Amino acid sequence: MLEIRSGSIYAGDEFLGKQLESTVEEAREPARLRILIVDDENLVADTCAEILESAGYDARKAYDGLSALETLAEFQPDYLLADVLMPRMNGVELAIAVSKMSPATKIMLFSGQAGISEILLEGKQQGYEFELIAKPIHPVKLIEHFRKPKR
Repeated sequence: MLEIRSGSIYAGDEFLGKQLESTVEEAREPARLRILIVDDENLVADTCAEILESAGYDARKAYDGLSALETLAEFQPDYLLADVLMPRMNGVELAIAVSKMSPATKIMLFSGQAGISEILLEGKQQGYEFELIAKPIHPVKLIEHFRKPKR
């Protein structure tokens, strides 16, 4: 662990030099990826958020698309992980809205349902294709998915 003593940086007893404190803060707390999980099944959203938080990510959850859009503005996630089949606003509709509002946010959809191809096709017809992962997803696979570099 890094610490500052009298404006100098130390790792344990090893002197690392003088640097700006903001640089040290970044070294102490590496930038955490912000992930917004959206699923109308509260238990799925809660569990995914818990898994990702325990792996060091800054995870927030929403239980429907409209709540997710409200969270989007203040949270500014790096990633959106959304269920495809949700009432009122499905995951593809949400993903398209997020793509327009926050183009830098990477989007992944997940679903445990077989009948989602028509919803995905609607997005594709509008010029949007999103990565899709299957539910249920093993916790280790979920964490690994966010550790992979994305294009």
